[in-house]
Amino acid sequence: MKQLFDTLSHDMSAMTTKRYSTSFSIGIHFLSKDLQAPIHAVYGFVRFADEIVDSFHEYEKKELLQEFKAETYKALERGISLNPILNSFQWAVNKYNIDPKLIEIFLQSMEMDLETTQYEQDVYEQYILGSAEVVGLMCLKIFVRGNEDAYASLKDSAMKLGSAFQKINFLRDLNADYHHLGRTYFPEMNFDVFDCAMKTKIEHEIDLDFKAGYEGIKLLPKDARFGVYMAYRYYIKLFHKIQKTDAKVILGQRIRIPDNKKYRLLFTSYLRHNLNLL
Repeated sequence: MKQLFDTLSHDMSAMTTKRYSTSFSIGIHFLSKDLQAPIHAVYGFVRFADEIVDSFHEYEKKELLQEFKAETYKALERGISLNPILNSFQWAVNKYNIDPKLIEIFLQSMEMDLETTQYEQDVYEQYILGSAEVVGLMCLKIFVRGNEDAYASLKDSAMKLGSAFQKINFLRDLNADYHHLGRTYFPEMNFDVFDCAMKTKIEHEIDLDFKAGYEGIKLLPKDARFGVYMAYRYYIKLFHKIQKTDAKVILGQRIRIPDNKKYRLLFTSYLRHNLNLL
């Protein structure tokens, strides 16, 4: 039965989320039950594309990404794919009427990672749009269950929140991106002399995005709000840790939040959410 294959596909997307991101997996767990599978589907799709450009160095990454892109569009058109991750993703896209333009913009940002190593301001903004902001919009369409009015009113905040998350990822992963992949996402930054002033400039940009994104979280449907709030609290915690860490340390190692502190965040976030203290 196809239903069995669809269930397997959803399970594979959920497993992908759990294996790659404890934080997002926890956040998704606290979404309404019917929202979990489509959000896992979006995460699985995004993660697989990202893995191609970031990890598969011994293979023809450009060819792999083009095949993945072609199979994505085939899955969307056919309503099925033998790739369980793409089968799960096409189901979410078709069920919630996610704009295919968002998918195209995302995949274009992945293609940029195959070639671009230094980002000027306009290219940087284009990359943030594709790699983060449109992913936030895909998720938003699911959170509001396809309601166009709610989507339009929360669109800007969702984009800003996605932008904040991505820029924190850039800071957290400076060591791997710069030393191992040869990438410098932040424009006009010389990471050979990365210092406190440069770091503070980036942090100010992130802070503005966070404030705009937080306003949107408060207006989300209640059964979606806590899961998104959990992801927000995790990234705020990571952001504060990065702010307290010297620039040279940031460039030399990946900053992390230990699992025990993640679970403490879960408890305090649950209290704040239930007491309407957002």
